[in-house]
Amino acid sequence: MSVAIITGSAGLIGSEATRYFAGRGMHVVGIDNNMRQRFFGAEASTARQAERLRNELGNSYQHVEADIRDGESIDRLFKLYGSAIKLVVHTAAQPSHDWAAREPKTDFGVNAVGTLNMLEATRQFSPAATFIFTSTNKVYGDTPNRLPLVEEETRFEIEPDHIYALGIREDMSLDQTMHSVFGASKVAADVMVQEYGRYFDMHTACFRGGCLTGPSHSGTQLHGFLAYLMKCAATGTPYTVFGYQGKQVRDNIHSADLIAAFAEFAKAPRSGAVYNIGGARYSNCSMLEAIAMCEQITGREMSWSYEEQNRAGDHIWWISDVSKFSNDYPNWQLEYNVHDILTEIYEANTERWQRQEPVPQ
Repeated sequence: MSVAIITGSAGLIGSEATRYFAGRGMHVVGIDNNMRQRFFGAEASTARQAERLRNELGNSYQHVEADIRDGESIDRLFKLYGSAIKLVVHTAAQPSHDWAAREPKTDFGVNAVGTLNMLEATRQFSPAATFIFTSTNKVYGDTPNRLPLVEEETRFEIEPDHIYALGIREDMSLDQTMHSVFGASKVAADVMVQEYGRYFDMHTACFRGGCLTGPSHSGTQLHGFLAYLMKCAATGTPYTVFGYQGKQVRDNIHSADLIAAFAEFAKAPRSGAVYNIGGARYSNCSMLEAIAMCEQITGREMSWSYEEQNRAGDHIWWISDVSKFSNDYPNWQLEYNVHDILTEIYEANTERWQRQEPVPQ
């Protein structure tokens, strides 16, 4: 029996990974203690998704309510399965830079110490396993804001002859920049994942994501851009745009496209690999463009306002260059663009949103 350990298994990326690898015959052990509810409130609870996984996957899925900061609990779990563990997909995180500034120790404990616990348990008990880490573009801090950008009618764009015209590559510096507290904790985790790959010769990868999204995202005001935006559009909830005239640009990758990338890496893993991953030039939008798409999909005008002050460390323009991963794994390609993603989020959730279904406690 091949075992996959997936942290954050009831979250957006974790649940997508759980279904994918269970569907390919692996026994999935999901670690999720619903800290997202503590971070963002009842509306962000992953309890409903955890119950759905149990019902859908049956004996192929084991749910463990452990805290990744508890190294002894993680060690016991890995020792139980040992060499049967072939894959570790580490998605659990504190994902908001606004929230991180409130409790830096908690943020660092979850993101950095939790990742170290997962790496060391893998090294001690399952050293041949492939370890995949969902990192973030915030490891680059606000360095992208120094790029030569041009203001257009609905978005900022980079100069067309710039070396990053296709998107930002992995060679962008991580130094001399403001990361945010969240970004700093993810840098620590990211570098440690690389180091375990190189120093201990383990199969590890950091996937530095832009906006990760999809219909299973429990989007909130502090995290989950597209999902929360569509929820506001569908329910008439007021939405606030912070800074840059609403022309800040993000690439957006559907959770299914991201898991497809994980699967390709798992087939032919490398040591200490680093990839920028996102919607690239295929799937990106500005805030203004996303609002317009939400209005078109829902058939109703959004209630939104504008605050001049941008969030500290927020990117003005981020589009990932995914060429490095595409060259290493040519069978992978993006399937979903922003309009596809927003439409799927709306169709999957609008009935529940309109009923104002209470979130399980």
